[in-house]
Amino acid sequence: MIHDENKHSAPGVYKLVKNKLRLNRLQPSDAATIIIYWKTKASSSSPAVCREFLYVLDMRRYSRDQGSSVYFPQAVLNGDDLYDVTLSDGDCRLQVTLDPGLNRLVERKVMQPGSTLRNATFTPAMAAQLPECPGASGETDSYRLVSVEVRDGAPGDDEDDGVRRFDVDWDSLPWFGSSEPAGPLVPLRANRSVFLPLWNNVDYSGEAWREHPPSAEEEEDERDEEGEEGRRPAVTVSELRDCFLSGHRAVARGAVKHQLIVRIINKSHLMYYGRTDRNCECPYKVVLEVCDLTGSVCVVLWNSVCVSWYRCLKPGDIISLRRYRVKQHYQAEPDDIEISVNSRNPAAQISVLPESSVSTEYLPPEPTFSFYNSKELLDHPHSAVCDVIGLLTFSGRPERLRSKDSRGAELLEYRWLQLEDGTSNQPIMVKLFSTSQPETHCKLHPLSVVVCTRLKLIKAADQTHGCSYLTNTRYTQVYCTGLGHHSEMSYRKLRPVRQFLRWLRSQDDEQVLSRSMIGGFFMYPPPPVSLETYMKDRRGEPGFLRGAELQREVERLCYRERRTFCIQATVTMVTYSRVGEEDRSLFWTDRAASFSPSPSSSSSSPHPPPSPSLSSFSSSHLPLPSTPRSFRPPVASSSSSPSPTSPSSAVSQLTPRRLDHRAGRSSCKRKQLFQPEAPRKRHPWVTLQPEQNNKTAVILFEASMEFLENADEDGDGDDDTSSFVTAPLLPVFPPVAAETLPMRYDHARREEQAVTVAMGGRPTPGRFDSALQDYYTLRLRALSDGVLVDAVFLPQSSASCPSPPLLPHANTWTSVLSHGAFSLHAPPPSPADLIGMAAQLTNQRLVCVLEACHLGGPTTELILSRAFHLPN
Repeated sequence: MIHDENKHSAPGVYKLVKNKLRLNRLQPSDAATIIIYWKTKASSSSPAVCREFLYVLDMRRYSRDQGSSVYFPQAVLNGDDLYDVTLSDGDCRLQVTLDPGLNRLVERKVMQPGSTLRNATFTPAMAAQLPECPGASGETDSYRLVSVEVRDGAPGDDEDDGVRRFDVDWDSLPWFGSSEPAGPLVPLRANRSVFLPLWNNVDYSGEAWREHPPSAEEEEDERDEEGEEGRRPAVTVSELRDCFLSGHRAVARGAVKHQLIVRIINKSHLMYYGRTDRNCECPYKVVLEVCDLTGSVCVVLWNSVCVSWYRCLKPGDIISLRRYRVKQHYQAEPDDIEISVNSRNPAAQISVLPESSVSTEYLPPEPTFSFYNSKELLDHPHSAVCDVIGLLTFSGRPERLRSKDSRGAELLEYRWLQLEDGTSNQPIMVKLFSTSQPETHCKLHPLSVVVCTRLKLIKAADQTHGCSYLTNTRYTQVYCTGLGHHSEMSYRKLRPVRQFLRWLRSQDDEQVLSRSMIGGFFMYPPPPVSLETYMKDRRGEPGFLRGAELQREVERLCYRERRTFCIQATVTMVTYSRVGEEDRSLFWTDRAASFSPSPSSSSSSPHPPPSPSLSSFSSSHLPLPSTPRSFRPPVASSSSSPSPTSPSSAVSQLTPRRLDHRAGRSSCKRKQLFQPEAPRKRHPWVTLQPEQNNKTAVILFEASMEFLENADEDGDGDDDTSSFVTAPLLPVFPPVAAETLPMRYDHARREEQAVTVAMGGRPTPGRFDSALQDYYTLRLRALSDGVLVDAVFLPQSSASCPSPPLLPHANTWTSVLSHGAFSLHAPPPSPADLIGMAAQLTNQRLVCVLEACHLGGPTTELILSRAFHLPN
């Protein structure tokens, strides 16, 4: 279908007409005339701009097909994804396609449901769906969004926001023009029947995925079996295998109509095989391992059968199959077979049977389980598959990793779980990837009893800490309390499960709550504590990056994508901060490094521009501005007196004083030597409240500050400059991101916490209690090109590893950075002591291991997990 190219995007004009109707300036017939005239006369070459505020109601993702490039003749199709966006002006709805050049707005979570748009530019576009396609209408208004300004927040948050209807029922709003779909929404620019989840390719998305079996097929099957006392299979697995291998024509070349009754033993996650060079409306497949009394076989569900049946089937169900094909098993032994179930050629018949309806002599065996507790896992074989049950005490935030397969474009969503079962001091660590159970993953709250089946054990190469963890296989399934899973599964009768339940009943709620956490930065297994071992583990991976290369790589990250980088650097500044009290902090700076100009900046400029920062990034094409997170003090025009701590360092020990970070300056006036008209400067960096034994020093310091504050009023000033030291400017460090620090689990608000840490969640600082209050920020200068990098350092072991490092160390800066945590074999140094010892880092060449995770919008989390001293 060729769309009318004279049509323009109309939200702005349509709203103008409606506004005039409200003011009684036009009659309804006049409005229709204006719209028709506008559609006829508008030129397709001139895009229409909507100056009104628009609200993003929903965003849907799907993969391109062979014909998608036709709809974007002037766009460069980078990547496999396209996005349809549902917009509203508060009066109607419109579904448009995002121009591929704007995909990064979604991929970096700049544009999201709830965002407010302004100055949206639309162009008309053809729709890929034919009129007979469900969800399409004969004359659909189809538009493409080619440029836009994004403003985060709900409509009405801003004074100029024109969408002020907070109580509007968005789902009840009419669709603009003729764009109202005849059925469920379908992709506009590819001939696909379902959408993909926004952040992975494994979960299902949309109402098309049936939760209950199709009633028509079920009733038909019931009529076919009517009059039988007990269902009996017409063929068995072993008979199918023998007939296929012997070349029996009815089995090897045709569709088998004989009824096969089997039990589902294992169920795979959804496998999406959509490709841009192939057309397939519903490119999904699912593998079921089934069995009867004669043997086991794989049943493969294809395409729309997955949509109709995936959610309806679960391990342990007994199913009846008819009208299926028998094929040689893909990538298996020559004598193995698989059963192919499709929606056409022929259309397979599936039904779920009550166990009581099957004749006892043909009842398939129950699924088997291999439960291992945390003690047994310590000696468990590396390649074995096992099941675990435990009390969930830590539920990590969802993150994504780039796929390592041949394509490497897919992002795999995962999260860390920590389970306790009382059999050892070591918790069970599970790196859980998506299992096509989104409703279950949303319920993985601490204090839940969780069962994970068909996991494989991964043992760390470095066994210093004895760390190992479990992760997915194709058939991994997750069950947790709150969804009724455990009462339906046969494992509840097994001895390991009963033993765990006895231990669980002996636990105290308050004690478990005290150690339960959710979200935050998490890294497991912990990296090695020596440079030699770390480099050995990295064999075959890319080496060190230059500072500018690191910046480019971090800017390429998508939302919640996690990567590890290495650079060689020196530390030029260390800051200790406390959550919510960032304006009262301790810091140390290497003056020789931080006051020296960058090689790329002009030495004659007293205020060189700040260097690139890696704590927060914003791509040049993104509409949202980002706050610079890098700071470089101005070049000192006078020599400073050496600090008694180090000839090239300064440690701040000042009175707590609140500063106005928005203005970036204090009311203090100072005279900088050798500069007759020095600009106004802020106080030096502010510290936490000093302890009582330093009270005298604080009082004396405050008395001396009066002379500095009145220095500008003294006229000529003091000619003796040898003892005058101008403190550095207040560094501009943003607070640590709310997503970085784990939260204490709040059982009363568990649903709200789960939404906060979920993909696409919006954490609010201070909304929940943080499990960690203290953090350090290290400013690193790359040895390669002098680029400054701000990285958060969390030396508390609970932030990086569930079990603390076993090796003791001296709690010096060198040892703390190489271990990533304080030693538990000695009292940890106080923040003041640690900042006081920061001069140890002066001119030290370090190999820095950085964990980067994009948190959405302009913010990228950068964590310093290890820093190894690099010998000269």
